[in-house]
Parts: sequence; structure tokens; C-alpha cells
Amino acid sequence: MYRSHTCGELRMEHVGQPVTLAGWVQTVRKFGSITFVDLRDRYGITQLLLGESLNAQLDQQPIGREFVLQVKGTATERTNKNPNIPTGDIEITVSEFSILYGSKTPPFTIQDDTDGGDELRMKYRYLDLRRNIVKQNLTLRYRVNRAARNFLDGRGFMEVETPYLIKSTPEGARDFVVPSRMNPNQFYALPQSPQTFKQLLMVSGYDRYYQIVKCFRDEDLRADRQPEFTQIDCEMSFVDQEDVLNNFEEMTKHIFREIKGIEFNEPFPV
Repeated sequence: MYRSHTCGELRMEHVGQPVTLAGWVQTVRKFGSITFVDLRDRYGITQLLLGESLNAQLDQQPIGREFVLQVKGTATERTNKNPNIPTGDIEITVSEFSILYGSKTPPFTIQDDTDGGDELRMKYRYLDLRRNIVKQNLTLRYRVNRAARNFLDGRGFMEVETPYLIKSTPEGARDFVVPSRMNPNQFYALPQSPQTFKQLLMVSGYDRYYQIVKCFRDEDLRADRQPEFTQIDCEMSFVDQEDVLNNFEEMTKHIFREIKGIEFNEPFPV
């Protein structure tokens, strides 16, 4: 195993335990014969303490930002605790470390208040994705999807995956077209929505369908439009307008309650 714990997991109850961590170097701070390293992974940051016994190895194998490390040591209580992070009460007194992979100096800082502009960060998107603020956005998106799925499953909806390559259908925007190799001069279209497929499902007796689905529309960029987007797509049979409104008002309330702890008691204005 490359690690026994994650970098966001350790607390005071782990003090005295042997620990193996793996992750990316956030910062390196050297104070005389002692070196402190903040090690980061998807789950958080843990401070490492590399003592005088490791100085010779550090001279031969210097550590820089975004190096990938594996460290072994013991969880100990920090003398200067950091209340701003969940692991701020402990640190790892390192007994040995190995550099799994080195790194060039990143073109921008891997921090919330990064010094990289949009164009630079998109060029190095794999580095931008390491930033905590981007990770929080991806985590929020995942949790909203999971909460929506749990709610809809509890209401008897079935998730059905529909095709991406379809015949062009008249909708509100231009289609993205994909040439067919097997049929020269003929084209598929990418779906603007799964409208045709979900109507087939209703006709076939699948009375409650949903899908968290990609949609594609070949139109100019606007503040609220982009060529591809994701929507929670649903269809219901044997219902009236109030049934539809009530179901999805409850779904919205459920998502806010599960994700943000916000409780809505009043009905939504319609």
C-alpha cells in the first residue's frame, strides 16, 4: 500500500500511530536543520516534520512544490496548531520519505488565490484541477447529482441512458452534426435534449424516467448558454401539471436540505 491514511483524515486520536502518506507537496518551509512540508491530496493537507536525521537525504534529493511524495512516520501533536484545517492539531514526524515523481516549478500557484489567469490555467488544466476551490466545485456537482438520484429513485423514477448519436430533430437551436463513416454524405446529430427518447419510453410504459444527461446545441456563446451542458431530464406519465410541479419543488428542497442544510417550508412562487 502506498498509504495507510489520506492527508485529510488524521486527528488527535491518531497520535502515536505509525502512518504512511502519499500526495503532492503544497509548500516547503526550512528552519535551520528542520524542514516542514505541507502534503496535499484530494482529502486535505497534513503537515510533515522532517528532522535533522533526514538532512543528508534532503541535500541529495531536494523537494519542491508539486513533487509527489510517499512518507512514513508517526502522528504527533503539533506545538503550533492550525485551527484553519481539520488536520491542524497533528503533524507527521517523518522517519523516511521517497520521491515518487519530481516536478518542474508550476507556472502558477496551486492555491485559491492563484496568480494564474484564465488562459494559463486552462492550458495547464490538470494543475488547475488540483486547486481546492475547483475541487470544491466538482464535489458540489457530484453531491447535487447524488442527491437528485436518491430523491428520484425514492419517487419511483428509473434512470435510463439514451443514445448520443441520433437523427436530427427540429428543436430550438442548431445541431452539432457527426459524419457517418458507413453511410457517406449522411450525418448523425448530437441531441439537444433526450426529448424523442423519453417520449418513446412513456409510450412503452416506463411511466417515470430520469437521466442526468449531456445536451449539445451549436449556438453562439451567451452568459447562460454554452455548446454543451448537463441537465436533470425527467418525464412522467399519468400526471397533471400540479403533480409535475410538486415533485420537482420537493426535489429542489431535498437537494438544498441535503447539500447545504437549508430548509424551505414555504411553497415556491409559481
